[in-house]
Amino acid sequence: MAVAVKATAILHRPPLIIAQRREVDLLDVRRKIVGGSSVDTGINLSKSYYSSSASGTCRSTSTSAAASGEIQDEEGLPITTLEVNQIKDICSKWEWRGYTINYLKYEGDNGHKSNPTVLLVHGFGASVGHWRRNIPTLAQTSTVYAIDLLGFGASDKPIGFEYTMEAWAQLILDFVEEIVQKPTVLIGNSVGSLACVIAAADAEQSLVQGLVLLNCAGGMNNKAIVDDWRIKLLFPLLLLIDFLLKQKVIASFIFERARQRESLRNILLSVYGNKDNVDEDLIQIIREPALGEGALDAFVSIVTGPPGPNPVQLMPTINLPVLILWGDEDPFTPLDGPVGKYFSSLPSQVPNVSLSVLQGVGHCPHDDRPNLVHQKLIPWLATLPSS
Repeated sequence: MAVAVKATAILHRPPLIIAQRREVDLLDVRRKIVGGSSVDTGINLSKSYYSSSASGTCRSTSTSAAASGEIQDEEGLPITTLEVNQIKDICSKWEWRGYTINYLKYEGDNGHKSNPTVLLVHGFGASVGHWRRNIPTLAQTSTVYAIDLLGFGASDKPIGFEYTMEAWAQLILDFVEEIVQKPTVLIGNSVGSLACVIAAADAEQSLVQGLVLLNCAGGMNNKAIVDDWRIKLLFPLLLLIDFLLKQKVIASFIFERARQRESLRNILLSVYGNKDNVDEDLIQIIREPALGEGALDAFVSIVTGPPGPNPVQLMPTINLPVLILWGDEDPFTPLDGPVGKYFSSLPSQVPNVSLSVLQGVGHCPHDDRPNLVHQKLIPWLATLPSS
């Protein structure tokens, strides 16, 4: 994992990124309108809603519990967060094609939900717990679901399974149809975003109501085909990494090193803008599933497998409302990299896409600086019909 992470950082961190960030910092933070779609490079929204948010009560299929603990972010706004062990207690299981999938349903205290139902889909190596700082706030106005993709979290990690982006997208669609059973906004981070894009592009889907992409990945791994000389130059290195990871002894050694606490801490610190949020709970959320049976096989299959459908080809087929939130300090998919440039250009090309660039934020905006995400996400959800 450490080798793969370092290779990813090399691929996606362009030499001019420092100059790019300096230019972004000088941008006017007021709202801009590009081609009829909103592009917001600032973070200046009313705080009254968030300062009055209260803890919610979770109702899963069999249990309920109250959210506990409030922390303050850099702006002094309260963030209600769920404890890691509490999340485990309120999760439920769903059988999907012979595999057990872990998920959470959270409704909060407010019985009337003015915003549509949302489904939260984590990124690589994460799980339901990665949304612990978002679920209670979103539950004030939406019924919230969160899911562990097959191969991650407390979901099954079947030995010999060939993981693909298409399989995860189908899992999402089946979950919405069988468990949620109502129009749903898909909210994803990293590869979870790409899985949501693939699901939303499915011509037969009827229950996906909208799409929120948090630093969307270009593929399941670094072999995503994009027009970028750096990726083409390092492609032989990626193939070598794949070959090495397919050797069980080598893969076991790398994976064992990567899942050590300090290794995970260093990796997370490299992708978070807000270093304070790289806490022991986050490390536990990532590390614990990596210790389970099948975790190594899942890691190797995902890193060495096909990258999956290209979002550049899929996004033009999606007519649903789309909100893109992008951290400007992401070393994996930076704004001036090929994936970041493409998504940044979308609002000027199509009317259904809105973009907000979040300053001082890394690859996981929802956990890095949750209030910045909430300030953009909740008003946007309010513009959609309630489900």
